[in-house]
Amino acid sequence: MAETALKEHEREAIERLRQTYDKMREQLSRRIVGQNYVLEQLITCLFAGGHCLLLGVPGLAKTLMVRCIAEILDLSFNRIQFTPDLMPSDITGTEVLTEERGGKGRFFKFLPGPIFANIVLADEINRTPPKTQAALMEAMEEYQVTVGGKRHKIEPPFYVLATQNPIEQEGTYPLPAAAMDRFMFMVYVDYPSGNEEFKIVRLTTTAYDAELQPLLRKKQILELMGLVRRVEVPDEVTQYAVEIGRRTRPKEPDAPEFVKEYLAWGAGPRAPQALVLAGKARAMLNGRYRVTPEDIRALAHPVLRHRLILNFHAEAENITTDQIITRIIEETPAPDRPLTPKPQKRRFFLIRWLTGEE
Repeated sequence: MAETALKEHEREAIERLRQTYDKMREQLSRRIVGQNYVLEQLITCLFAGGHCLLLGVPGLAKTLMVRCIAEILDLSFNRIQFTPDLMPSDITGTEVLTEERGGKGRFFKFLPGPIFANIVLADEINRTPPKTQAALMEAMEEYQVTVGGKRHKIEPPFYVLATQNPIEQEGTYPLPAAAMDRFMFMVYVDYPSGNEEFKIVRLTTTAYDAELQPLLRKKQILELMGLVRRVEVPDEVTQYAVEIGRRTRPKEPDAPEFVKEYLAWGAGPRAPQALVLAGKARAMLNGRYRVTPEDIRALAHPVLRHRLILNFHAEAENITTDQIITRIIEETPAPDRPLTPKPQKRRFFLIRWLTGEE
């Protein structure tokens, strides 16, 4: 189906967004040192209308990053600390018995929980039982919660960022694959470099406190999120995204041999959908009206890494999903570059290629 060409005022809106995006990065740098790639992914995911899973050890400013994004976008923000005793009603809200004025009667009144915000940080989501996780998944997928048999809508924009600690696994409830698939991105938050850490320590041990200015309003954000879907995607780029997704599935006849050897399950149809939709958001943030193959490649890792299930062989040989994705990208024909596959016939050489050994 042919896409409708963007109108002049829509092109002007994209150009204004590009300028605003530059200002956003400049303002965020006042409080956050480094982590430019992470911030780019968080903002891209927001405008694409998805949700994001953050993976990183404590103390890497995950909460600060999310709070600052909410501040410069003038959006409401709530943080929920997930614990083993957290109940679904603790996040969705509950009905309380209320008495009318004058004692004429009683009725149940719904008190919204912390999930009713524009940006919600679900801290350590894997520390809460599946029942509570399921309540969050309903909100993420349906933009609503069900309490007492009644549905309560969550007003957009609605953006959930969940964090997981990769070190402490005792007493955790790992998210099932179906729940992981609800997140558009999984983003790694890594340690800062030496110079960045020096700046962090110097800034955070003084009275310095940068003030952030709101750059967009809720109405503008909703309009821009609607405009994302009108960004043009050439058919060959869509096919490129679909081909990358299909090559992750070991049961596909055309799947590469290393995929069949190291993956138990590949990505479902949500993966190419997310690649294209996030590609549109990335193009728009950079002032472009159409998606390129480079947008797809830039987003392949955050979109795919949590959707691939490694088998025993991969885990025994310390193969990661990121290594698999990198290899798939390099060996998948792209509209903008010739294919130069590396001949990897012998198994031990394949392992050395994946692990980066010489």
